[in-house]
Amino acid sequence: MGKRNIIILLAIAAAALAAYFLVRGGAKNASVEILTIVRKGPFKVEIETTGELEAKNSVKIQGPAALRDFRIFNVTIQAIVDEGTIVKKGDWVASLDRSEFQNRFDEKQLALEREQAEFVQMELDTTLQLRQARDELINLKYAVEEKRIVLEQSQYEPPATIKQAEINLARAEREYAQALENYKIKKRQNAERMREQSTELRKAQREFEAIQRLASAFTILAPEDGMVIYTKGWDNKPIKAGSQINTWDPTVATLPDLSQMMSKTFVNEVDVRKVKVGQPVEIGLDAYPEKKLTGVVTRVANVGEQRPNSDAKVFQVDIAINGTDPSLRPAMTTSNKIVTAMLEDALFVPLECLHNQFDSITYVYLRQGLDTRKKEVMVGLTNANDAVILAGLSEGDRVYLSVPSGMEDEPIDLLPEMNGKRRKPAEETPDIQVPRLLDGGGQPAPDERRGRFRRPDGARAGVARSDSTRNP
Repeated sequence: MGKRNIIILLAIAAAALAAYFLVRGGAKNASVEILTIVRKGPFKVEIETTGELEAKNSVKIQGPAALRDFRIFNVTIQAIVDEGTIVKKGDWVASLDRSEFQNRFDEKQLALEREQAEFVQMELDTTLQLRQARDELINLKYAVEEKRIVLEQSQYEPPATIKQAEINLARAEREYAQALENYKIKKRQNAERMREQSTELRKAQREFEAIQRLASAFTILAPEDGMVIYTKGWDNKPIKAGSQINTWDPTVATLPDLSQMMSKTFVNEVDVRKVKVGQPVEIGLDAYPEKKLTGVVTRVANVGEQRPNSDAKVFQVDIAINGTDPSLRPAMTTSNKIVTAMLEDALFVPLECLHNQFDSITYVYLRQGLDTRKKEVMVGLTNANDAVILAGLSEGDRVYLSVPSGMEDEPIDLLPEMNGKRRKPAEETPDIQVPRLLDGGGQPAPDERRGRFRRPDGARAGVARSDSTRNP
């Protein structure tokens, strides 16, 4: 009985030891032989961005733009309704600070009173001057009559006396004629002065009337029905009580048309060349993850801009949202997937399967039965995860996601289709060239050890100076 137990225990130990080595060996192989299959189906190239909802059309709620006519260029918001408030036409929206305006109002009022006083004073001065001139004319006319009488009475006087009387009469007539002409000139002069003063008075009156009309504009009312949405200031932050608005753009808030919404987003300068008007967009909402919306690109900015807290240049892209949804609100955050290319039926593999040699040969590790080959492939479009294979693989082929052990120095089976399309490799250097993986944009990633390759005719070449890779 004891011998039998010993035999059983030895058998159990042997089975456990065999299972251990089997599992250990399988785990080791699994760590190397990570395989995937070549798939066939729809292939999309997308650019993912974050955007913000806003209404396509909206009515602006503005403060008094005419304040700049009175040298007021900034005005402070004293109070404003809460953002998102539903208002009716004519409802109170905001109140503006009147302190600087009151100073200008007082100045215009004093200017009007001063012009009125000057007008009255000039009117009195003109009246007095013309009255004095008329009195002088009357006196000169009497003097002429007197001289004429003296001349008539001197007919029987000596010639010298008669001559003196004639001279006196001529002098009096000349003085009267000069005074009459001066009176006409003075009258015209005073009329022009009164016209000028009257113009200044009317100007002061108009300015005062204009500033009186502005007095009521410091209480801002809703021009239409809608939901109040704050505008953003120069610092890209929403305005609030205490914020200042510029009288060149005195918008306090907007009343958006919620039936037509759009997402405003920004695309970096590397990807913007792929974005075109009319491309479809898949849109998600952070506030409603279950909602999936669609849209279309309606505008791509021609000039880039520098966004706050960013060193890269970006271009604004406007996306119109298809249909209407009552749950959509301005300023909601959206996740946008702009579909820049779409293939209905394509072969594709994960980007991790692709390796690169000399920046001209792209290959994969292909598993065929128990054998593994380094196979050149022709790569088409790529997205963030996969790459389209134009030649070199078939649907269902199994390829490695990692580098199989011992395959680094194996030759590459080259595609005849790529002859003449590869770039010439650099001159051979003592250092070992390492092929590189491709990233999501089709650019080389970290290098791997360079191996030899096989010519299309089956001959082996030891280095990259083979004729098959030196085609122009």
